Amino acid sequence: MGKGFFNVPIAVNEPVKSYAPGSPEREAVLAAYNEMWNTTIDVPLYINGKNVSTGNTKTMSAPHDHQHVVGTYHLAEKSNVEDAISTALEARKTWSQLPWEQRAGIFLKAAELIAGPYRAKINAATMIAQSKTVHQAEIDSACELIDFLRFNVQFMTDIYHEQPESTSDAWNRIEYRPLEGFVYAVTPFNFTAIAGNLPACMAMMGNVVVWKPSDSQIFSAKVIMDVFEEAGVPPGVINVVFGDPVMITDTVMDSPDFSGLHFTGSTFIFKELWKKIGNNIHKYNTYPRIVGETGGKDFIVAHKSANPIQVATAISRGAFEFQGQKCSAASRAYIPSNLWSAVKERVIQDVKSFKMGSPADLENFITAVIHEGSFDKLAKYIDQAKSDSDAEIIVGGNYDKSKGYFIEPTVILTSNPKYTTMCTELFGPVITIYVYDENDYSETLKLVDETSEYALTGAVLAKDRYAIDEATKALQNCAGNFYINDKPTGAVVGQQPFGGARASGTNDKAGSALNLLRWVSPRMIKETFVTPTDYRYPFLG
Repeated sequence: MGKGFFNVPIAVNEPVKSYAPGSPEREAVLAAYNEMWNTTIDVPLYINGKNVSTGNTKTMSAPHDHQHVVGTYHLAEKSNVEDAISTALEARKTWSQLPWEQRAGIFLKAAELIAGPYRAKINAATMIAQSKTVHQAEIDSACELIDFLRFNVQFMTDIYHEQPESTSDAWNRIEYRPLEGFVYAVTPFNFTAIAGNLPACMAMMGNVVVWKPSDSQIFSAKVIMDVFEEAGVPPGVINVVFGDPVMITDTVMDSPDFSGLHFTGSTFIFKELWKKIGNNIHKYNTYPRIVGETGGKDFIVAHKSANPIQVATAISRGAFEFQGQKCSAASRAYIPSNLWSAVKERVIQDVKSFKMGSPADLENFITAVIHEGSFDKLAKYIDQAKSDSDAEIIVGGNYDKSKGYFIEPTVILTSNPKYTTMCTELFGPVITIYVYDENDYSETLKLVDETSEYALTGAVLAKDRYAIDEATKALQNCAGNFYINDKPTGAVVGQQPFGGARASGTNDKAGSALNLLRWVSPRMIKETFVTPTDYRYPFLG
C-alpha cells in the first residue's frame, strides 16, 4: 500500500434483471443462447496463461437434449497437472508481492465485465450446459458471481484494516500474507458463481491456484476464464485442468507445496480428500488449510400457527427451483395436521402448473437434471416410493430420459419420519413430507435435529413468536443458514454468508470475510523504537 490508504468502491448487490417479455436482456440472452447452441466450442486446459490442447477429449452435451453436442474439452495428463503446479509456484513470486490494490482492480474489473459485456454469454452458457432457467442463471452466474467479486474486494480491505494496538514504545502491525505454496480449488456443477468464486477469492488474497471444475460445468467455466483473462489475471495465477479427478488430486496432494483445499461437492469426496491430506501430512511444507461446503438434507418445519399458503410456496420454490439441485434445496418437510389439507391442495396445484422443458423456452419453470447418473438415482427412489407401504406419491412421480434427463417434480408423503427419502440426500426435484400431530411441535423439532447427518439449511414457518424462538434454539446445530418464514434457499452474498456444519462442511461462510481469512497466514511485526541495552529488570534491584 506504499503510496496511500485506498478506499475501494462500496460493494452493492447486483440487481437481478427481470427478463420480462420485450426486455432488452431477454432478447440478448436468447440471441446468445441460440448462437452458442448452434456452434461447438473446444475447451483446452489453461496453464500459465496459455491454452493447452492434449488431443484426448470428451464431449459436452445439454442435459435437456443430451444428443446435442455443444463442444469438447481436453483431458489433462499427469504432466499437465505438474506443469500447472510449477507454473503457479513461479507466478507466486511476483503475484504474492503485487500491491493489494492492483489485485483488487483486476477482480473489480472482472465483476463489471460480467455485469456488462459477458452477462448474456455467461447466463446462456449456464442455461445450455447446466439446464438452468434464465432466472436461475441470472441469480447465479451473473448476480451472485458479480457479488462475490465485489464484496470480496471490500472484505479484503476490511481484513487488512484490522490491526493490533500500538504504543509510543512500539509499533505493532499484522501483515496478511498469502499461504506459502499453492492452493487447490475443486468446484461443483450446480453454481457457476461457486465455480468462479473458489479460485478467485484465494487468488484475490495473493495465492496461486490449480482449479479443477466439474466435468458438467466446463462450458460456463470457459466463460469465467475468458473474463479473468480479460480482466488481467496474470499467467500462472489461476490454472485450469480437467479430467480424471483421482489422478489430478493425487498429483496435487503429492506436492510438498500444497497448502490448501477449497472444495464444494459431495460429503463422501470431501472426507476422502481430507483423509488423503492427513495421510500425506508429513510431506507438506505447511499444514494445509481445508475448507469445504458439501451436502445437505435441508428442511422446512411448519408450526400450527403458520399460513398454509406461505408454507406451500416455500415448498414449491425451495424444493423445485433448479430441479432441487441446490445444496440448500428443501428435501424434507414437517407439516402439522391442522394445516396439511390446505398445504397439500396448494402444493399439488403449484406442481401441476409447472411447465417443464428446455430453458430456451422462458415459460418453463423446470428443466432437466444434470446427467444420466443423477436421473437414474432419482428414478430409483421414486420407484421405491411407489412400492413402499409407508410412502405415497401425491403429485409427480414420472420421468423420461429419451431426449433429456427430465424428472417430474415429485412430492412423497410418508407415515415414517425416518423413511429413506427423509434421510438420504437426493439432489433432485423430490421432497418428502411427514405430517405430525399439531400438538407435537416440540417432539417434531427434536426429530428434525436427529434425522440427518447434515446441517446446512433449514426453515421454520410460524406466526407464533414463542414457536419461532423454540425452533431457533432447538435447531441451532442442524442448520448453518436458518430461515424464519421463508424458504431455505437463496442466500445473498454480503447479506447471508453461506455454509453449514456436521456433514455439510467446515462452515467457513462463503460470501463473508470469514472465508477469506482462511486463505491468509498473518505475520505479526513489532517494531521497537528505543531498543534496550541492559538485560537487568527493575525487580533485580
